[in-house]
Amino acid sequence: MFFRQFRYLVAVAEEGHFGRAAQKCNVTQPTLSSGIKLLEMELGVPIFLRGRGQGFHGLTPEGDRVAKWARSVLAHCDAMCEEVALMQDNLKGRLRIGAMATMSPVVPVLLKPFRDRHPGARLDVCFGGIDALKVGLNNFSLDVVMTYLNKVDLEAKNSLPLYTERLGLLVPDTPRFLGRSEISWEEAAQLPLALLHDVMHLRHVVDQAFAKVGCTPNIRVESESILHLMFHVQYTELCTVIPTHFKHTPGLHEGTRLLELVEPVVAHEVGLLWGEGDVMMPMANAFVKIVREMIKTNELAQRLAPETAGQPREKEPAHVD
Repeated sequence: MFFRQFRYLVAVAEEGHFGRAAQKCNVTQPTLSSGIKLLEMELGVPIFLRGRGQGFHGLTPEGDRVAKWARSVLAHCDAMCEEVALMQDNLKGRLRIGAMATMSPVVPVLLKPFRDRHPGARLDVCFGGIDALKVGLNNFSLDVVMTYLNKVDLEAKNSLPLYTERLGLLVPDTPRFLGRSEISWEEAAQLPLALLHDVMHLRHVVDQAFAKVGCTPNIRVESESILHLMFHVQYTELCTVIPTHFKHTPGLHEGTRLLELVEPVVAHEVGLLWGEGDVMMPMANAFVKIVREMIKTNELAQRLAPETAGQPREKEPAHVD
């Protein structure tokens, strides 16, 4: 039983195709198939479902269990190599971080210090929904996840709060909004809006807020991209809902301004999560260590909201679920 057989198995399970799996492992397809057959013989169980032809027909129940163990074994093997490299101050390998799409502007802020301290490491960032992030942690394809702490059950009790995400209304910088710093959800519902598609998490939060005040929003445009919605505000009369940290990271577009949404104030705690286990993976450990330093020195708060960094923390508003 060899590590390469585990890598062949995991590659086929992820790719759903023997040919693509062989390419991913940089071997010929007969070599990959032979390695998997030897693994089946050693374990005494079939790993893949057999059908007509040589195509991929799925994993057997035993094969699914073996694949989970294979991912765990490979992850710990990689972790061993990373830890030895870290002891020599030469951390290499990949840091795989997953995040919700609305948190994409914050990810570079967190990764820059990590890149500076560990230039030999390669960063792999993916964005997805809660379910995808859960799968990523469970199958060791993600080292850390950035998501809402109060909205998920990722079966990972290790967490580090980062910041509280509040919502605001991005509006055109016109005389209509001159001198204003906040707006109620009831008033926002009367404005022409551009919102995320209703399959996205932030849209669910927005819909719940409008429902709570008994209003139906005036939706003119829907999109899966917050950046696209921000352009609508910049170049048209539309308004959109965005996290307030967008004011500083990445920054507002010319011709727009951000009003805090109130009555109610909608807030959710955002944090890092990583898989539980006897040993914390070195990549996750190194990353979390740096993020803790950023929080302790107030660097993260300064980047997300410079005008409030260092001020006493206000009483948290009620979360809208």
